[in-house]
Amino acid sequence: MNFSYQPDLLKEYAITLSEDEFRANAAKTVVVGMSGGVDSSVVALITKLQGYKVIGLFMKNWDETNPDGTCTADHDYQDVIKVCEKLDVPYYSVNFVKEYWDGVFEEFLNDYRSGFTPNPDVLCNREIKFKVFFQRAKLLGADYLATGHYCQLDHSSGEAILSKAIDQNKDQTYFLYAVQKEVFNHVLFPIGHLPKPKVRELAVKFDLATSAKKDSTGICFIGERNFKTFLSQYIAGQKGNFTDLNGKILGLHDGVCFYTLGQRKGMGIGGAGEAWFVVAKNYDKNEVILAQGDDHPALYSDGLTAVELNWLTNVTDGTFKCMAKVRYRQPERPCTVTVEAGRAKVVFDTPERALTQRQSVVFYLGDHCLGGGIISEIGPNYFELGKALPKITSV
Repeated sequence: MNFSYQPDLLKEYAITLSEDEFRANAAKTVVVGMSGGVDSSVVALITKLQGYKVIGLFMKNWDETNPDGTCTADHDYQDVIKVCEKLDVPYYSVNFVKEYWDGVFEEFLNDYRSGFTPNPDVLCNREIKFKVFFQRAKLLGADYLATGHYCQLDHSSGEAILSKAIDQNKDQTYFLYAVQKEVFNHVLFPIGHLPKPKVRELAVKFDLATSAKKDSTGICFIGERNFKTFLSQYIAGQKGNFTDLNGKILGLHDGVCFYTLGQRKGMGIGGAGEAWFVVAKNYDKNEVILAQGDDHPALYSDGLTAVELNWLTNVTDGTFKCMAKVRYRQPERPCTVTVEAGRAKVVFDTPERALTQRQSVVFYLGDHCLGGGIISEIGPNYFELGKALPKITSV
């Protein structure tokens, strides 16, 4: 396979690289975090085309066999081997099962036992991919760690600032806000400037074994599965009552920990009128409180308080305007943020739906990710305030 300087090919995929830069890259080592998926495979391909010395590094973080006795991680590693051999790239495997359990999964379970619904992908990136995995890459002599995340780095200010991907449907900056900002000076995101179809196109063009492989979904390194069934293996849910806002019993739930604010499905509550949604959880009484209607006032609040802040830009105490998102798939909303004594008070311009403790709020200014924090408190909802919900338009 030809990995000489190919300016036309690079230009076709929006990669600007002079021949001098290509030659200079030969002295630099890039360790690629390879998952066995198409995105990380194309990252290995692109860094190879850019002239770097490339090493593939696969990590196993979850130890579980399928019903047929096979392990998904083993299948993924076989795909890593096929891609690396195709690209003439050396490859290694590391086992971080213990680190993942101690640094991510235990905290994840503890939050659920306390009635919260955390986001494990944020922890996984902070504690595993950009900490212990990053450290292992440095031990292998890496000048850079490259991953298949859909995001970019803006170096115009002299330091790397986390920025959104070109493909807004795939942008993953929300999951990376908690990474220490210094780490990004030693990271590459080679596919952040490409839409997903172009990534697939490159994999097909170079006949990579993962070119038709489906995208991974679900919990970081654990994958997609029946979440309630999976969680039940580790947490014993205590049956209790579904109630409405007036305390009327509507049915039985399987455990407060299995439900999240804004949830509509999986409750088995029917009847006349609009669909029922989870609007609150009372862990002390073991109750899950429901209300009818996607736009019920009990689902909406004006603001929140966040702690465990991590800033990726030079944010200091004070007040500023920006955009914020409180879930990965929700749109950003304009807000006012006041930072003081390690806490951020956030007031949205329009009411925000289903704000949830222990999930993340992430702040943006243009394409730059400013940082974020963990939601610790939620302002009173519109039902509690006795206020009508104003008409909300999309931003």
